[in-house]
Amino acid sequence: MSPNKWINGVNAIGIVSKSGRYGGTYAHSDIALEFASWISPEFKLYIVKDYQRLKFDENSHLSLSWNLNRELTKLNYRVHTDAIKKNLLPADLTPEQIAYKYADEADLLNVVLFGMTAKEWRNANSDKKGNIRDYATIQQLLVLANLESYNAILINQNLDQRNRMPLLRELVVQQLSTMESLDISSLPLIETVE
Repeated sequence: MSPNKWINGVNAIGIVSKSGRYGGTYAHSDIALEFASWISPEFKLYIVKDYQRLKFDENSHLSLSWNLNRELTKLNYRVHTDAIKKNLLPADLTPEQIAYKYADEADLLNVVLFGMTAKEWRNANSDKKGNIRDYATIQQLLVLANLESYNAILINQNLDQRNRMPLLRELVVQQLSTMESLDISSLPLIETVE
């Protein structure tokens, strides 16, 4: 049976067949995948396995709790930037210098928690989209939110970066070791509705 005969016979939509030099059969991706899986069981198995991998990734990295912690760190970052603005930015800085100061403080937290700056992470992970914090674990995101608050307190106490760094690192070690001793694998995963 030709594609045209099938399209006309079942009154199909989402699939078009054209004859001639630049012709061919074109279909919506859902229809094309169904045809391909009918033709090749190996291809169908590949699609099923890839779908299962995507759902697993969605439940682990893109779960509601991960997103909630990521949003918490973004909101908490405001407390951090306000402390920087109030205590670390002289009035005579250029906008470029101000942006550098904010990035420098963010990288302090990145180094303390992840062991590298945002630029170092991007250079090592050029194939990934987003930033270092988008690939953090739930535990790391929770510690990051705490770090932002603690660093804001230390900035407000007029401690320079050199003196803040060991205090922040001590907090990271303490909190991560506590969280690693907890078994969070028994917590239910919350599926998101899209």
